[in-house]
Amino acid sequence: MDPFVAEPFVALMRRYCIDYTARHDLSVCDDIMAPGYTLHMGVHDLAGRDEAYKPAAAAQFRQFPGLCLTVNEIICSGDRLALRFTEHGASARHGGARAAWGGVGLYHWDGQRLLENHVEQDYLARRRQLVGGGPDPVEPSAVAPWDTRAAPADPAAEEAVRAWLAAGDLAGVTVDDGRPTGRLIAAGRTTINVLFSAGPRVAFHAVQCGPLTGEDPRFVGDGEAMLHLAGVVRVAGGQVTGGRVIRDRLGLLRRLAPLVPLDPLAPRAPGNPGKARS
Repeated sequence: MDPFVAEPFVALMRRYCIDYTARHDLSVCDDIMAPGYTLHMGVHDLAGRDEAYKPAAAAQFRQFPGLCLTVNEIICSGDRLALRFTEHGASARHGGARAAWGGVGLYHWDGQRLLENHVEQDYLARRRQLVGGGPDPVEPSAVAPWDTRAAPADPAAEEAVRAWLAAGDLAGVTVDDGRPTGRLIAAGRTTINVLFSAGPRVAFHAVQCGPLTGEDPRFVGDGEAMLHLAGVVRVAGGQVTGGRVIRDRLGLLRRLAPLVPLDPLAPRAPGNPGKARS
């Protein structure tokens, strides 16, 4: 491919990040998303571009009128693309309090428009910042995200990540906001919703199920717990050697303490409480 001609999927995501998200222009969604576009986040499935996704996005933009998105990393296999990002801004609901929180989204397209996104965002870190913790630094931008090229799959790297996820401890990577919390769930079973590779980098969206470890005193309870997570990791020598994983800690906390008031920060979609856009 001509080095000065953009990778098609990457070019579409450039429109997603700049024309749509940075400008808060919902009209761009009609061009870049299929009518059935579906967002999968935590236990929620936000199905339908116009009837479900756009209202949720509009609520997010109202809460964060100056919302920004910084692209930290992109990997692309041709038909799938993973975006590691930081969203940041000032919340109109919290007197202008500011926050920056990480996320990982795995996108699928039909060659022209986006079909779905499996994503997790660190809303627990966002809540910590907005209720008085102060904003975290915005992670550095990728140097040349829009020059990313599709890379062939590496089946060996994919198998290494499957085994690593099955072990359950997420060793060797940065998890959530990088603050030590220990394991939340003991190794039980892991269901992988999406996993693909682009050379030695592997992206995934998965669900861990098992008993709570009690290593973080905020997450206590009996029985089996469920935790959604998404990540982009690097593999070398058959081992995961680095990367970033975002877990739906806030969703887990809500399920463990259903009588605790819902986080007022997360925008709601009609008929889908607690659901946020990406």
